[in-house]
Amino acid sequence: MLLKLAILISGRGSNMKAILNAVKKQNIPIKPTVVISNKPTAKGLKIASKLGVQTEIVESKGFQGTRWEYDQKIIHVLSKYDITSKNSLICLAGFMRILSPEFIKKFKNRILNIHPSILPAFPGLDAQRQAIESGVSHSGCTVHFVDEGVDTGPIIVQEIVKIKNDDTEETLSKRILVKEHKAYVKAVKLIAEKKIKVVGRNVKFLS
Repeated sequence: MLLKLAILISGRGSNMKAILNAVKKQNIPIKPTVVISNKPTAKGLKIASKLGVQTEIVESKGFQGTRWEYDQKIIHVLSKYDITSKNSLICLAGFMRILSPEFIKKFKNRILNIHPSILPAFPGLDAQRQAIESGVSHSGCTVHFVDEGVDTGPIIVQEIVKIKNDDTEETLSKRILVKEHKAYVKAVKLIAEKKIKVVGRNVKFLS
């Protein structure tokens, strides 16, 4: 049975677009089921619709409850599409909210995120600026499972980008983004084809 793919976005959804296009072109054995945005104005919603994927909005602006109370609204939408902790893969693609510990526990090793650095270096915000200011020669991106820490989950795929002498945060971000699209697709493909398993904090690759 194919895994059901849900993608959570807040903005343009460029990683979402890369994943959805690759699923179609590369015949990745996963079923794109729903794209959920916390912002009704997210440009990625139109892109998802054009690619034939259902979209939902769970607006977070003005929401006064806890993170878990908001995440329960996400779970309600996922349930509508019969997406459970057993049959799903949830990709965060520029989703600008921190997930609650309860949500992460419910979907343990089912949630992916991509971060613009070679983790564990430069977790958190402004990773590209952190890399430039630190003087390292290379940065890149990391696709990892989401756990309750900040960018600390088991690492699946990493791509490296050389930092140029004249790089700014913007120019480095653009080059890393190209690698993000490649890395995220690779990670989704590995999981869809059941070629990895998580052992403790390590991802093991299966032949």
